[in-house]
Amino acid sequence: MEINLLYSGVNALILLLILSSPYKIIQKPIDFGSLNLLPTTDMASTDFGRLQFNPPASVLKPKTPEDISLLLSFLSSSSFSQVSVSACGAGHSIHGQAQALDGIVIDMGSLPLEIKVHKNGEMESGLSYVDASGGALWIEVLKETMKVGLAPRSWTDYLYLTIGGTLSNGGISGQTFKHGPQIANVLELDVVTGKGEMVTCSPTKSSELFYAALGGLGQFGIITRARVPLQQAPKKVRWQRAFYDDFETFTKDQELLISIPELVDYVEGFVVLNEQSLHSSLVAFPAHLEFKPEFVRNGRFKVYYCIEFAIHVNQVESIHVEKVIKEISRMLSYMQSHLYSVEVSYLDFLNRVSMEEESLRSKGLWEVPHPWLNMFVPRSGIKKFMNFLMESLSPNEFEGPILVYPLLSDKREQMTDTTKAGAVMMMMSKIYRIYTQEESG
Repeated sequence: MEINLLYSGVNALILLLILSSPYKIIQKPIDFGSLNLLPTTDMASTDFGRLQFNPPASVLKPKTPEDISLLLSFLSSSSFSQVSVSACGAGHSIHGQAQALDGIVIDMGSLPLEIKVHKNGEMESGLSYVDASGGALWIEVLKETMKVGLAPRSWTDYLYLTIGGTLSNGGISGQTFKHGPQIANVLELDVVTGKGEMVTCSPTKSSELFYAALGGLGQFGIITRARVPLQQAPKKVRWQRAFYDDFETFTKDQELLISIPELVDYVEGFVVLNEQSLHSSLVAFPAHLEFKPEFVRNGRFKVYYCIEFAIHVNQVESIHVEKVIKEISRMLSYMQSHLYSVEVSYLDFLNRVSMEEESLRSKGLWEVPHPWLNMFVPRSGIKKFMNFLMESLSPNEFEGPILVYPLLSDKREQMTDTTKAGAVMMMMSKIYRIYTQEESG
């Protein structure tokens, strides 16, 4: 007890000196008690957007959630309660959201990796789920759960993100219309509050904190563990792409697809703005396309659109998959002869963006400034918004994906919902690359 108190006193004294130092620099790693404060790092000072650079005074490398609790408890009970503290997972936030200028960044990746799968035969509830530490990556969770033929229901497009990171935001992808966002697929959380309290919460236990932490951008606590429900993982996925030359037809068919969740498991879509956007979208899609759009017609730019949807093969017997595809294709109004299909493994489908990442890294285009904007647009305003967006862009200069796909607001948990229940809303995501002066000539 006396030793613990001594360590606590030393921790407080050194932390006080660090935060009150006018230089905001730690020359060497400091290991005192259970806390491990290090000098600032590039990862803690920047983020995926590469637009903001805000170095913290120090970086905490927690060995356990108790380390986070100790830090926040000290700060909240001292004159340093206004010190900025930010949790950083894999560093994929944008515009400085996970940075803490002159404060402390908590490196969540330093926590021990813990992923434990519970199958329904082992549980009284009959529900399979996985307990994963907040710093675990979704790709790690996927690979571990697939060892027993299971997987979470809702995903993000990119899997090298942390559990705590996406659950602090929302977590959406093409499965959201069917299962809701990731924050609507959580059974239980371990959260460290701003006062350093360690709380286990769920829809029936400390529910206010549970719903506040989910999608709360870290403002109500830091997620250190999540319990996520699992479903049977399919062996294969039939991945379809259909091309359109009319925006209203494109969105109408998307809405048709999300109205038949008993047949379709994933729906997204993107704008084909130029040759570059067409070619980059084909990096992960292992099928030959005969689609050769005319991007300039009568002296004006022509924009195209692509719907991609997927069907889990294990939910429909393999011999009936072709029948289902034909049935769906007859409902759609895509450009004649421009529906393409390929069958891939479930892992390869979910991890498709990593192939695009490898391609961009090989060209030196991954770690560059690239603004990224995600927006929820009401269905009633999507055409007007799209017209405004197209008028604002130069198709021959723009480089980056523009995603457009529908979500159902009633698939979100009531406590985290800010949209009208039952309404269709469109997800608009735009990311583009900023050229340096040397690159632009």
